[in-house]
Amino acid sequence: MNKLELIEKLAEQHGLVKAQARNYVDLFFDSIINALAKGERVEIRGLCAFKVKTYKSYTARNPKTGQAVKVGSKKLPFFKMGTELKERVDK
Repeated sequence: MNKLELIEKLAEQHGLVKAQARNYVDLFFDSIINALAKGERVEIRGLCAFKVKTYKSYTARNPKTGQAVKVGSKKLPFFKMGTELKERVDK
């Protein structure tokens, strides 16, 4: 399922105009993104949790030349699956 399919399903099941459903879906995703951008943890019980992991800078090697390359520190979102989701997918 992609974002457009989610919008269509929401509109169909709740009798909304697609524009309204799109606003709700965008609000949901934007809220998660904004919280992560602030460094906050987002937890949706039974489904998943998102948090931001900070990775330190390190030295890597360019595979073509073998030259050392410095990779700067970075922050990346991390997804952790909830127990209920694991169980439902495994059935």
